[in-house]
Amino acid sequence: MEAPRRGVTPGGFDAIVLAGGRASRLSGAQKPLLEVGGTALLTRTIAAARSAGAERIIVAAERMLDDPGVQWVREDPPFGGPVAAIIAALPRVEAEWTLVLACDLPGVDQALALLPLDAPNQDGAHLTDASGRSQWLTALYRTAALRDAAASVPDSGRDAPVRALVSGLRLVAVEAPLAATRDVDTWEDLEWARRLSDAPGEDVTVSESKTPSEGSDRTLPPEALDEWANALGERFELANDDVHVSLILDLARDVANGVARPAAPVSAFVAGLVAGRAGGSPESVREAVRAITELAEKWAEKR
Repeated sequence: MEAPRRGVTPGGFDAIVLAGGRASRLSGAQKPLLEVGGTALLTRTIAAARSAGAERIIVAAERMLDDPGVQWVREDPPFGGPVAAIIAALPRVEAEWTLVLACDLPGVDQALALLPLDAPNQDGAHLTDASGRSQWLTALYRTAALRDAAASVPDSGRDAPVRALVSGLRLVAVEAPLAATRDVDTWEDLEWARRLSDAPGEDVTVSESKTPSEGSDRTLPPEALDEWANALGERFELANDDVHVSLILDLARDVANGVARPAAPVSAFVAGLVAGRAGGSPESVREAVRAITELAEKWAEKR
């Protein structure tokens, strides 16, 4: 008889793996199949869920791996965001608990080692990063509570922020280090993850560039984001410091999480408009982004 796995809660758990996003910040690359340490991100996530004790694994995405032990589902219409994907996958869950994982977490093994898989007195547990930001897509939820919460989300969760799904649940928050919580949203993130994989346990940093150098064997397409930023700069005679790529991408992420995904591009446009009216200096851009981020945080608290 197989020995029970560490900390697995009574009733067992199934895993929902989210792998169906657009990867817009990766130029539309098929992010789940990008490799870190020679293994695709999705393959790493599925293996980690199995090792942790998942009884069933449901991947919310188009089928992209030949794995007979995986069930595949898709939200309708596609690209409805993580909440819509979770809601689409929930009917396949049979266990008392549901593990939710995004597929783009290179440190998924470390994340699952930290995540309490035995929290029967609460509705679940999730990680938080070093800044205190909740990682609701690295979490274990009581399936019944998650289903009840999903029933109250309109439009089957399409474009809904994750907070709208989980804000009413009683959740244990567990702080985790960067290596366990940083996901792959940009080429810079991917380069960081690959360097960390090559030098485990070290404090790995990367340069500001998000594109590979000449002759690099990294599988990055030529249309990485910096090239587009450079093209915009040339077209409109902007200095490199005028195109605040990381700042605007962080703004889009925070607004998408706190308000809704369609609000992200609108907010980026407003940030540029406000900064332009204030003179267009780097300081005015940062101030506009700061004000909008604060507004998004307050907006999320009201939901």
